[in-house]
Amino acid sequence: MTARMSGHERRSQVLGIAAGEFANHGLHGASTEAIAREAGITQAYVFRMFGTKKALFLELVGAAFDRFSDGMSRAARGEKGLSALTLMGAQYYEMLADRTTLLLQLQGFAACGDSEVRDLVRTRVGRMWDTVADTAGLDPVTVKSFLAFGMLLNNVAALDVGELDEPWAKGVRTRIRPGLFEHITAETNR
Repeated sequence: MTARMSGHERRSQVLGIAAGEFANHGLHGASTEAIAREAGITQAYVFRMFGTKKALFLELVGAAFDRFSDGMSRAARGEKGLSALTLMGAQYYEMLADRTTLLLQLQGFAACGDSEVRDLVRTRVGRMWDTVADTAGLDPVTVKSFLAFGMLLNNVAALDVGELDEPWAKGVRTRIRPGLFEHITAETNR
């Protein structure tokens, strides 16, 4: 006989299943029926736990953004300037291996036609900006360049370019060494 799950355990189970469903199919393509079936519960129980499909999506997308921001903050704790960026960048790059979290973040951007999703994603991007800016203490041009580079890394990771033997794919896989952002400052961008 299978042991009964606590409410917390069931919620965690459903969040894990739903993360994969939303990462692969997005807000509108994901199926709460499929989530419920895989969890061995009714669709009504999923709605009882989360309210709506969109509320479940918002929780997962918010958590995906938070994992990146929190990870960068922890990685650079106690550092400032370009050394903080180096540590945050290395942490961000490592986190891209978590494909579900990456795709949830991208699905959040893709669903920004919905005002509630857009508001959540704006808030989380703002938090990511503040994490980098406050931790590193650098000017907006450097922070913007760092985050723009991160978006390129997101796209490259989503494309699985490691599988390609094309010149452009080799180019975007080029490892970045510390010091990339030394020349990108408000002073050099006048």
